[in-house]
Amino acid sequence: MYQWYIRLTGLAACLAIVVVVLGAWVRLTDAGLGCPDWPGCYGSLIVPADEASVAAANEAFPERLLATEKAWHEMIHRYAASTLGLAILIAAFLAWRNRADPRQPVTLPLILLGVVIFQGLLGMWTVTLLLKPLIVLAHLLGGLTTLGMAFWLLLDHFRQDESSRLKGRIAYQPAVLGLVILVCQIALGGWTSSNYAALACPDLPTCQGEWWPPEANFAEGFILWRGLGIDYEFGVLDAPSRVAIHYTHRLGAMVTFLLLGWLAIHTIRNSANRAVRHAGQVALITLIAQVSIGISVVWFGLPLWLATTHNGIAALLLLTMINLNHAKATYPARA
Repeated sequence: MYQWYIRLTGLAACLAIVVVVLGAWVRLTDAGLGCPDWPGCYGSLIVPADEASVAAANEAFPERLLATEKAWHEMIHRYAASTLGLAILIAAFLAWRNRADPRQPVTLPLILLGVVIFQGLLGMWTVTLLLKPLIVLAHLLGGLTTLGMAFWLLLDHFRQDESSRLKGRIAYQPAVLGLVILVCQIALGGWTSSNYAALACPDLPTCQGEWWPPEANFAEGFILWRGLGIDYEFGVLDAPSRVAIHYTHRLGAMVTFLLLGWLAIHTIRNSANRAVRHAGQVALITLIAQVSIGISVVWFGLPLWLATTHNGIAALLLLTMINLNHAKATYPARA
């Protein structure tokens, strides 16, 4: 039973990455409201295709006529997310049934199940609240939380022989700080995307031709809640507010690059344990790739494949930092 639990946890981690990338793809193709209802699409579990079904869909939602391509983008994401939820549900059930096995974690799989249930609610609210940026951001962070927890469970499995000999784990504070900073930066990226501010500063390294754009409206750009009933598709902010959001994301990227770069290099140079050094090396390579892709996204004008890759590498960078934290906690005496 334990081996089936591990297989399902691994499947969940892989599916979580796919769901995160698909979520970015949906946002970047403006398909977040491709299906204006939930959990189906225009009242059906598949996108209406025949002439009669399309006519019925358009009659039911005259304010948002069916765009088949966008609807399929949204439904592919929902199918993947539903499969992920099912895998986590079965894994949590197996963990509970197998709780007498000393190798079997129980608490974290059950918490993960709670997270994915709440994530489903956020997916519903994303649609019913018309792409409200705060909900879209929470949905992104919920997906990354699901990914991170599933990955942590896998790391516990692969390193359990070592960790079982330790009386307790000790968090390495710089690595924890690095993880927190990275999550904040990812949140800034999500806020940038959900407010359609990715190209608010189309030039590099300046923004709107200035090192500090004087027209940036930070107060307006970071209002988290604007009430109900507002359609946020394509954004509601003016240009100065979007500039403020984009520029803050750039500043955050520099801080994140410097801090995580230092942390990775320090780990590589000063850790005696091979697993910890390797974790630092992978984190550094992924960090450099992410910053390079982020610059390229602006330089080339937000091409879909590159912007989607930027989101995917952000998820991988998160995993490298979780791996670094786990390694430092598992091998503290030799790290």
